[in-house]
Amino acid sequence: MDKIFLSALSVECIVGIWEWERRVKQTVVIDIEMATDIRKAAATDRIEDTIDYKKVSKRLLAFVGESQYHLVETLTEEIAKLIVTEFGVQWVKVHLNKQGAIRGARDVGIEIERTAADYA
Repeated sequence: MDKIFLSALSVECIVGIWEWERRVKQTVVIDIEMATDIRKAAATDRIEDTIDYKKVSKRLLAFVGESQYHLVETLTEEIAKLIVTEFGVQWVKVHLNKQGAIRGARDVGIEIERTAADYA
């Protein structure tokens, strides 16, 4: 299985359960792996034959930047769903990090894996 990945995509958004979190945008950092077969793209050298990671990143920046979820679990699930359904990805791993959410911890977050069958 081939994978295309995006690492450390940083986005400011509203996410959290506390009143102050609903007023102040916080930074989330997203890592994504997307399963695909790159052989056709490698043979044709055409962006149309692969997952355009620039389009994926632009879509995620817009989606996450406008989102207002209470839980990082919900945000992470919706990111996975968007990637699978809008970009035709058969498998995705999404790692979302909400840095600074817990005093004394560098990172806290969620990592999920989903397939197209999960959204059929």
